[in-house]
Formats: sequence, structure tokens, C-alpha cells
Amino acid sequence: MEVNQLPRQDLTDTETGCCPRFDPGPWDGQEFHFRDQPFVVGRTRSFLHIPLNMSRMMTRTMAAIRAAGADSPDQFLVLTYEPSRWRGEHYFWVTREVPGLENARLTGDFVAKVFEGPFKDAANWAAESERVVKAQGRGLKRLYFYYTTCPACAKRYGKNYAVAFAQVD
Repeated sequence: MEVNQLPRQDLTDTETGCCPRFDPGPWDGQEFHFRDQPFVVGRTRSFLHIPLNMSRMMTRTMAAIRAAGADSPDQFLVLTYEPSRWRGEHYFWVTREVPGLENARLTGDFVAKVFEGPFKDAANWAAESERVVKAQGRGLKRLYFYYTTCPACAKRYGKNYAVAFAQVD
């Protein structure tokens, strides 16, 4: 994959009015290379890794991104990192900085692995991602997840895809 590029997505392919359908093919097993890629950071409070204010944070953050014209018509990504069981950090792919929000830039190489199943399997997905990285002879720096649909949309579509983004050295 080229630097600072994601697979193109049809963000209008949504029967829910919320999350678009996700095609795992272009993501699974791919390597992504970010060099000073802009992101906006949103934070959530969690209880044992279950976010408590996710909907409000997503709505507020996406509205600000759209208002700033910093969203992409065909590239979308929200990377979730959980530094503890009590909070989450969510990195929204943007095309430029967004006033009034916390802006960040990510640089690194990432190995992606697609999983399908309930959110409760995330610990197993993390362990499998670590095995994949080690099998490649690389080290894992940080593990993010891209949860491709909200729980309601996953139920409607009948699939709950998550993409592990393993930042490697």
C-alpha cells in the first residue's frame, strides 16, 4: 500500500444511515505506511474496555471533521487504542487539521489483520495479531483496532468486522 493511503471504500453503501458496509478483502494481510498522517483524537471513558460515551464522542467529532472539510469521500478509518480498561483513544483519519479538536500525526508501519465476530473476542484478536507479527520476525510497538461498524449496524448487516492494526518496528 502506498504511503498515507487506505483502501477505497464506498461510504454511501449504507442501508442503516450510519455505518457503510465493509469489504474485508482489501484490508486483510495488508501493510500500511503512515508518514506524518493527520488524525484527530477523541477520547472515551470505559468500564472494563466498554466505552461509555462512544456515541456522543463519535457524533461530536465527526460533525467537527465534516464542518472543517477534513473528511475524505472514500477513505475512512478510526483507530482505537485502549491504554487501560477505563479509557480509550480514537484516532480519526482526516485530510487536514481540525480547529477545536486535538490533532495528531501518526508515523509508522502497520500490519492489518481482519477478524469477524463479537467484540468480546478482542483479547483473542490481539493475541492472534501478536502471533502474526512475531511470525514475520517483527516486533509489536502498539496495537490499534478499527471497528468497522457500530453494534447496531453489525447486527443489521450480520457481520461484525474488526481490523487489527499492529504497529511494527
